Amino acid sequence: MATGIGVEVGWAESAWQRRIVDVRPLTGGWTSTMSTLTGDDGDRAVLRLMTKEPWRRHAAGLLAREATVQQQLDGSPIPAPRSIALDLSGTAAGAPAHLMSWLPGRLRLDSATDDVLATLAQTLVDIHHFEPGRNRPRDYQSWAPPSKRVMSPWMRRPELWSRAFELLEQPAPDYAGRFLHRDFHLGNLLWSRGRISGVVDWVETSWGPADLDVAHASTYLAMLHGIEASVRFTDAYRRRTDACRDEDRFRYWNVMDIVGYLPDPVKVVQPWRDSGLDISDDLARGRLEQRLEHVLRAG
Repeated sequence: MATGIGVEVGWAESAWQRRIVDVRPLTGGWTSTMSTLTGDDGDRAVLRLMTKEPWRRHAAGLLAREATVQQQLDGSPIPAPRSIALDLSGTAAGAPAHLMSWLPGRLRLDSATDDVLATLAQTLVDIHHFEPGRNRPRDYQSWAPPSKRVMSPWMRRPELWSRAFELLEQPAPDYAGRFLHRDFHLGNLLWSRGRISGVVDWVETSWGPADLDVAHASTYLAMLHGIEASVRFTDAYRRRTDACRDEDRFRYWNVMDIVGYLPDPVKVVQPWRDSGLDISDDLARGRLEQRLEHVLRAG
């Protein structure tokens, strides 16, 4: 076993059936502790430990879902990791754990060129076209429950947020169910040679409206690169689908996603700074509010 490493590596060695000679932390996430493991044969794997609340409390369901989805996607055009082993209770690994295959590539957070957005859009279309058969994932869950619909001191346009909260009090629009990643954004994509080499983090995979995935990626882009990038991505996605453009429905799912970042979107900003980007908390907050204004007036 690699020296100075905890029980999680001992579990991984047993499950993976090889001695681990190197462990390197991965940055960019905020729900789990992620590491790259290197075996004595040179092969690599990724270890996810659910160490942070409230995700640790729900780890068994989240990790089991991720493993199931990875098994379903094996052999599909979608470049997802392959599940190797699970410790849902954390008894052996010290925390709920998922060991999965390593994929090549790196994060590409610093670019929102048309080529990047086109690739992003096509990948999301491919995900939405995936047919899971009888073993559909759970129905989507809103990340904007009433408990999040509160005013925060950083908000400069409280009237916008009041309108958003009122909109979410209405029943959700009808939708055609699709296979959703549910947390699709640049922070969960690996790139190699100008192509997406890996789509990771499948713990929230759901069945629901495609617009919700589009909205989530668009909100992330807006906070990372500004409103214009989010609009170009949405347009790129729509050009690749035959879906009717219903602005009222699209507005609802976008507002649901935006409100889901409350009470403060800064939780996603630190991983960006860890990756070398210079984005302040206030800039991200302001861009989120600008996106809400754009969404509410669209159409």
